[in-house]
Amino acid sequence: MYALADCNNFFVSCERVFRPDLNGKPVIVLSNNDGCAVSRSNEAKALGIKMGDPFFKIRPIVERNGVAVFSSNFPLYGDMSRRVQEVLAEFAPAVEVYSIDEAFLDLSGVEVDFDAYAKKISAECWRRTSIPVSVGIAPSKTLAKIASKLCKKYPALHGGCYMYKKADVEKVLRGFPVEDVWGIGRRSVKKLVSMGIRTAWDYTQLSPLQVQKMFHLPGYRTWRELHGDTCIGFEDVIEPKQSICVSRSFAHEISALADLSQQVANFAYSAAEKLRRQKSVCQEIAVFAFTNRFRDDAPQTFGSHLTVLPQPSDDYRAIIGAALNACQSMWRGGYAYKKAGVWLSRIGQASDQVASLFEDQDALERSERLSRALDDISSAYGRGTVRFGNQGDGRIRSWSERQSPHYTTLWSDIPKVR
Repeated sequence: MYALADCNNFFVSCERVFRPDLNGKPVIVLSNNDGCAVSRSNEAKALGIKMGDPFFKIRPIVERNGVAVFSSNFPLYGDMSRRVQEVLAEFAPAVEVYSIDEAFLDLSGVEVDFDAYAKKISAECWRRTSIPVSVGIAPSKTLAKIASKLCKKYPALHGGCYMYKKADVEKVLRGFPVEDVWGIGRRSVKKLVSMGIRTAWDYTQLSPLQVQKMFHLPGYRTWRELHGDTCIGFEDVIEPKQSICVSRSFAHEISALADLSQQVANFAYSAAEKLRRQKSVCQEIAVFAFTNRFRDDAPQTFGSHLTVLPQPSDDYRAIIGAALNACQSMWRGGYAYKKAGVWLSRIGQASDQVASLFEDQDALERSERLSRALDDISSAYGRGTVRFGNQGDGRIRSWSERQSPHYTTLWSDIPKVR
C-alpha cells in the first residue's frame, strides 16, 4: 500500500502560515522573476487565474479583486517542505520525496485503518506546520495520487482518502479526466482524445496489447497501476544531481563588478550548500551573466567563463573563490546585467575521491572543518548566520520586490510578537 502526501497550494500555504490575515482571501505566488503565477489559492483560482498565467495579463484581475501577490521565496518554501517531510517520516518505514510539495510513503507492513491513518497524517502535518496536506492511500502510486486529489476536491474527507474497493475506484476513474492521470503526457492525451477516450476509466478499458502498441512500456505501467497493480518502483534514495545551477534575475540591473561579484559569491555559496547536502564534490565551476534582452535602448551582451579546479572539491572557499575568478574573467564594463548564475559540473561522490600526494593534507582538513562548521551553524541557527565577507549581507538580489521575509532561515526575519 502507498500513500501520496500533497501539500495544497504549497507556496501560497507557506505564505499564509506567517500571514493568517490572508486566509480566505485570493493569493498568488509568482515565478522567480515575477513572470507568471506558479501557485494560487482556491480563491484566486475562482477568479479565473490559471497556473502559468503571465502577471502582466492578470494584473487587471489582481488589482480589481485585491489579490495578494508574492514573489517566490524558495528559502522559506524549502524549509517548510523539510518540516513537512520530518512529520511524514514518522508515519512510514520509507519516504520518497517526489517534489518540494509531494512525497510518497511506503506503507508495506503497516497494519492500521488506512482511512483513519490518512486523516491522522494530514491532521498532524497541519498541527505541526500549519500546512494543509492531502493524503491519498491506495494499492498503487498512480491511484494514491488520484486519491490525494479527491481530498482537495471534497473537504468532507478531512484531508485523507483510502481508495481500494473496486466499485469505489471505478466510480472515481469514470469521472477523472485522462489528462490529469499521472504518467500520461500531452502527446498521449491528444491521441487518446482523438480515439474518444476522455477519462481514466476509458483508458483502463483499452486492451493491454493496444496500450503497449500505442504507448509502449510507460503507458502500459500506468494502465496496470490504474488497475491496482504496483508497477512503479519506490525510490527512497534520491540520486545525486549531476549538475547544480543557482541563478536569479535581479530586481535592479547591475553595472558594477563589485556588486555582481557579491551576487556571484552568494550563488556559489548556495550551490556549494546543495553540493555538500548530497555529499558530492565538483571540479568545474561556470559563471554566466547577461543583460536585459527586452531593453532596446541598452547595449546587450552575454558572458560566461569556466574554471576547472585542480582537484574535485566541496569546500565553500574553493568554490566561491573559483566563481569570483570566473566572474572577473567574464566581466565586461559598460553593460547593465539583469541575470547571472553559477553552474557546478563534473560532479562525483565525495566518498569516491582519492587524495593527491601533492596536496597539503593538513590544509584540506582545516578547510573541511571550516565547511562542516558552516553547515552545522546553518542547520542550528539558520542560513546566513555566518557568511564570507565577499557575500555582503548574504542576500541574493533577485527580482523580489514582493518577496516575503525569510521567516525561518534568517535571524533578522524571525517574526516579532508584540
